Amino acid sequence: MIAVTKTLPVERIQEAIQEGLTHFGENYIQEAQRKIEVLQQGTWHFIGHLQTNKAKTALELFSMIETLDGLKLARELNRLALQAEKTVDVLIQVNEAEEDSKSGLTPDQVSSLLEASPAWPALRLRGLMTIPPYDPDPEKSRPWYRSLFQWRAKWQAQFPAVDLSQLSMGMSNDFEVAIEEGATIVRVGTALFGPRE
Repeated sequence: MIAVTKTLPVERIQEAIQEGLTHFGENYIQEAQRKIEVLQQGTWHFIGHLQTNKAKTALELFSMIETLDGLKLARELNRLALQAEKTVDVLIQVNEAEEDSKSGLTPDQVSSLLEASPAWPALRLRGLMTIPPYDPDPEKSRPWYRSLFQWRAKWQAQFPAVDLSQLSMGMSNDFEVAIEEGATIVRVGTALFGPRE
């Protein structure tokens, strides 16, 4: 479980750490940087849209980037990680519904990124991430999660050397459904910390 801490003050995150939470997710680089530097603990996932000009800072701060959404970003992350002599775990963000308001590759675009992935030795591909269209009824998310599980099986068969073991899907209102459909990572904020202020 990734505890999503965007907009939360450091004190609330410290309380969460004291309660045993260890994995945290942030959407914005600058906000995350302040928190991570103060807290100096926890494992941090980047779960927002990552611009290439923020890639260097993201690599310094996060152990996983869940929102790899194209060849340009993959090349830049790999270049910077090689320079820094480190590797970083990444998930491919899949925009299954092809919503204009969301980042991510459409399912038709994923194969070309997987095909190119051996060229990026500093990126450890771990799987897929998705954000379905929002609906207050969690059952409306189920077809999207089931679909990504099926896509994953297809891509894993097509690219057997690639690690697609992780599925990051599900948030506060629908994480139970996501788990039933095969999620290995859920991103939960409101259910843990209450409504955002």
